[in-house]
Amino acid sequence: MLVMNAVLRSELIEIARERIPGLDVSHDFEHALRVLSNAERIAQKEGGDLDVLVPAALFHDLVVYQKDHPDTHKSQAESAAAAEKILSSLNGFTKEKIGKVKAGILECSFSKGLPPSSLESKILQDADGLEATGAISVMRTYSSTGQMKRPFYHPDDPFCEKREPHAPDFALDLFFERLLKVADRMHTETAKKIAERRTAFLKEFLSELKLELDGK
Repeated sequence: MLVMNAVLRSELIEIARERIPGLDVSHDFEHALRVLSNAERIAQKEGGDLDVLVPAALFHDLVVYQKDHPDTHKSQAESAAAAEKILSSLNGFTKEKIGKVKAGILECSFSKGLPPSSLESKILQDADGLEATGAISVMRTYSSTGQMKRPFYHPDDPFCEKREPHAPDFALDLFFERLLKVADRMHTETAKKIAERRTAFLKEFLSELKLELDGK
């Protein structure tokens, strides 16, 4: 693992703090810090260039649209362009590394399912993916649900036992559409182990919720 200059790392964190919009707490500055922490934790075991991983993790959500906004599909491209502009103005980033940062951000989206083009992109996908499982994913799911004004769950079939999940309509459907599948989509062994533990928690959460909804 290539170690990043501590001063430069702190500068990037401060830029992210200033630039990341706070309109959506599921994709705010604290989210970026968690993704950074995940990425650095994975890189300790798997390797990777932190000169690419640190800015990619911090800047992957520089532009955020609400999930039900018609331009939400543009978030990655606009974030990648914004990251390129920032890094080009700083000393210490070659065109090659900036290109890898852009590629990582463009490939980061879970829903688009793009194959990673480098180890750093694999790690970034895993680091961001870990935000979509475990306790933090429950908090993020229902934060977005409040913004989108969608129901918590389907009143007649909360756990998608007789229908296909459709997360835009019901928040709990996202568990079956995405959150419970995260571990299977991890690229690195380090991230897979973390995701498997977090997935076990999600299953406990669903079991408890089922008891409560059944009045038991």
